[in-house]
Amino acid sequence: MIIKNIIKIILYVGTVVLAVSLSSCSVEKPKDKRPNIVLIMADDMGYSDIGCYGGEIATPNLDFLAAKGVRFTNFYNAAKCCPTRASLLTGVYHHEAGMGRMVSESGKEIKPGPYQGFLNNQTITLAEGLKRAGYATYMSGKWHVGERKEHWPTKRGFDQYFGLISGASSYYELLDQKERKRVMAYNGESWHPPSEGFYMTDAFTDKAISFISEHETKDSDQPFFLYLAYNAPHWPLHALPEDIAKYEGKYTIGWDEIRKNRFAKQLELGIVKSNSILSSRTLTIPSWDSVENKEDWAFRMQVYAAMVDRMDQGIGKVIKQLEKAGELDNTLIVFISDNGGSAENVESRNLDIDGSVIGEKGSYKAYKEPWANASNTPYRQYKNDMYEGGIASPCIVYWAKEIKESRIESNQFGHILDIMPTFLEVAGVDYSEVSNGQLLIPLKGQSILPVLNNRTITRDKPFYWEFAGAKAMRSGDMKLVKGTTTDWELYNLENDPHELSDLSAEKPGMVEAMKNSYQEWAIEVGVK
Repeated sequence: MIIKNIIKIILYVGTVVLAVSLSSCSVEKPKDKRPNIVLIMADDMGYSDIGCYGGEIATPNLDFLAAKGVRFTNFYNAAKCCPTRASLLTGVYHHEAGMGRMVSESGKEIKPGPYQGFLNNQTITLAEGLKRAGYATYMSGKWHVGERKEHWPTKRGFDQYFGLISGASSYYELLDQKERKRVMAYNGESWHPPSEGFYMTDAFTDKAISFISEHETKDSDQPFFLYLAYNAPHWPLHALPEDIAKYEGKYTIGWDEIRKNRFAKQLELGIVKSNSILSSRTLTIPSWDSVENKEDWAFRMQVYAAMVDRMDQGIGKVIKQLEKAGELDNTLIVFISDNGGSAENVESRNLDIDGSVIGEKGSYKAYKEPWANASNTPYRQYKNDMYEGGIASPCIVYWAKEIKESRIESNQFGHILDIMPTFLEVAGVDYSEVSNGQLLIPLKGQSILPVLNNRTITRDKPFYWEFAGAKAMRSGDMKLVKGTTTDWELYNLENDPHELSDLSAEKPGMVEAMKNSYQEWAIEVGVK
């Protein structure tokens, strides 16, 4: 018995020594040094609304990113929320992704094809691509590219999701209208906001911060991708009282003066060229001096400014969380807007909502065309249009570890189609490596990573736009554009960036060649 016990002790000690020995010989897995990626999108925000693009709204956090990064003065979206999100997420034209117009509502019949109203399976999302490349993937915010549960973010590559599946909801509650019910979700399940103390912009910010914090707590060697898609400052005009109070009296000078002031600041900053001319106020917009109810008009813009302000506060909290985690310098941050300012008058819609107090729960108001014109300074036209006012987006790229010299980039232009190839290059993979053998539609943009270090990229293909009959294409400096009620117009954006001098009568041959190119593209992608 004594001998047996001695043998057991010897075997136990030997096992412990062997385990310690093996442990000491193991090599710790090196931390993945690839950068985290944070993509932030504003909704219906005009080109000049934030401080670093000429606006008077307080946006110190976006201004901080711009001061240490690259600001593009020529960056494009797709002029409308759903199409922009579809192209941003997939790297192909929105028709090719299945989002030719707007999202299909959950109860409607599906007709497969370019207008099916949700992302198709001939594309992969940024989340799917980066997840396959080894990234953890998170999203907080507005989805708007698939309302049926089988099309929600966690079905398209996001490890975790919190936000608004639909669009154009109240910031205080979920609208439950007869024609359409808004939906929020947390991961794969429906989520309902509390009846009190809820403000959607803050909720998106808080969950984004939570995702970053939880990721760091896991002590994972994975880099992460976070898509933070605010619905601010999309109508309805809803803002918190403390933010509204900051802009008391700011807009009583009216849209004409605000527009002049913004343009002067843009000239000073170098956002527009020194020889630029500000486009005129359109005939549909009255002069400020001639309008009645100036107090009501000024208050609309006051609330809108408060919405942008609160979004910037949220972005500041995300920056602080990255700093706290020691990850800010190794994080690529991109900020863009999904389209230009919106001239829509939503009060004409029969929504059965009390609109008595702008900014408060129960109201459903917009700031309308006069203020949208100011938001889009120096451009003309708006969301839904293919003039620069509809498709020009502020774009800020911050990456402390990689960008050696902050600057304003005015010589080269970019497009939301460039985001997918750029992020994949940052992740160290290409499209074929993350396709998982799927037969995918080829990417339509190219990486803008070289531009961040002041290197030139060559564009060998034009860009095209179409939404609800509004059309455009840009090839080099030349842009052909057509509104739903106008004929084709031609502009040289190098000499005339604000589209003031139509060259179509002088260059009919160029117009015809570009029209033919547009038509070939429209047939290829399935434009109706």
